[in-house]
Amino acid sequence: MSETKLNLDRTEQWLSRVRSYKGRIDNTPLHVVQGKLTRMVGLTLEAVGCQAAVGARCIVTGPDNENIEAEVVGFAGEKLYLMPTGDIQGLTPNAKVVPVDTVSYAPVGKQLLGRVIDGAGKPLDGKGPLKAEQTSPLTGRLINPLQRSPIKEPLDVGVRAINALLTVGRGQRMGLFAGSGVGKSVLLGMMTRYTTADVIVVGMIGERGREVKEFVEKILGEEGMARSVVVATPADNPPLLRLHGAMMATSIAEYFRDQGKQVLLLMDSLTRYAQAQREIALAIGEPPATKGYPPSVFAKIPQLVERAGNGDKGGGSITAFYTVLVEGDDQNDPIADSARAILDGHIVLSRELAESGQYPAIDIEASISRAMTDITEVEHQNIARRFKKVYSVYQQNSDLVSVGAYQQGSDPRIDEAIQYHPRLLDFLQQDMYQPIHLQDSLDELAALLPQ
Repeated sequence: MSETKLNLDRTEQWLSRVRSYKGRIDNTPLHVVQGKLTRMVGLTLEAVGCQAAVGARCIVTGPDNENIEAEVVGFAGEKLYLMPTGDIQGLTPNAKVVPVDTVSYAPVGKQLLGRVIDGAGKPLDGKGPLKAEQTSPLTGRLINPLQRSPIKEPLDVGVRAINALLTVGRGQRMGLFAGSGVGKSVLLGMMTRYTTADVIVVGMIGERGREVKEFVEKILGEEGMARSVVVATPADNPPLLRLHGAMMATSIAEYFRDQGKQVLLLMDSLTRYAQAQREIALAIGEPPATKGYPPSVFAKIPQLVERAGNGDKGGGSITAFYTVLVEGDDQNDPIADSARAILDGHIVLSRELAESGQYPAIDIEASISRAMTDITEVEHQNIARRFKKVYSVYQQNSDLVSVGAYQQGSDPRIDEAIQYHPRLLDFLQQDMYQPIHLQDSLDELAALLPQ
């Protein structure tokens, strides 16, 4: 046996041991070189002695032979910057670092329906191991914008105010903008239960851990879970895992879209995704730009959001709703501003309306659906526009009316607004357990404000 063949055989034996760390490795190169840890600052690990591409996965072996998975998030000279996806307790200097893969994958397939998984694709529901038939890269695939199907069909979300005044199209990407405790999770749950879709993919990114079980049991229920996949990475997960959770939910939605399914993607929240990227970028030395957010955050948001929407002509669609946490109720928050620019519309929830007892607390004046004019009849658009005008006139003069400074008959527009205002408020309110379908919403709107 030649020396060259002997060395190759030994290399293959070593690689087979490396493959056992994760069960399966794709495209592992033969020239893998083992490195070592030299420094740890916060959650960032620095390794030398090995080479790997940005996005590649590595196995870090601790003193007790415990394997910790990490991902390459940057480099400087001979140093690799790694971000772990699990607990790093017990790591020591000079721990072994072995690159094992070139890209992270998401498990996909119909076997995921009814399951709850984390950002690493591991089951959280105690129903046994996943038996996914395929895998898909977390980064997804690019779609030629000229090959995408246009948004041309309205989607019934079961919420009267949205159906009638902010009509959503199948394949549209909408944002739910609100501060904390204003009801965005409840509204998201209503749309989860009442929207017509073949598959529902829920990404719970960086939120409270208790909300995962409540969402699965109370909002989805057994019937809803049968056609749903939940990807949960609560706030106590490492930032890289939170980042992967959002990407994994999108990859799973892309898979079902490519199968011709009509998919509803719910992401709660896009802000936590941006904050996870901020933690990673600042940890490896990227300078902050806007309110502490480095430039890479504003590049990551469109990369994630653009993956949703309609697929190739004749294929399926992903209708996506992203919640955006508006810090301090500031609608010009940098993440909110960036998301508003890239999404196909936004629904703003008002703290003032919520405190007055109006649910859902949708601020009709500040909300818009950019696809509404393409998917609705002209008559519907005219009635919706008339509703907003009457509502806005009252809001602009509410102070005069409330203190009794306005005299009836002074302005016909204000007189009309005062007359219709109670009925407009009733129209905007809805019980969270009572769906109101699209056609019923349109009929009620037409009867509310006669032309």
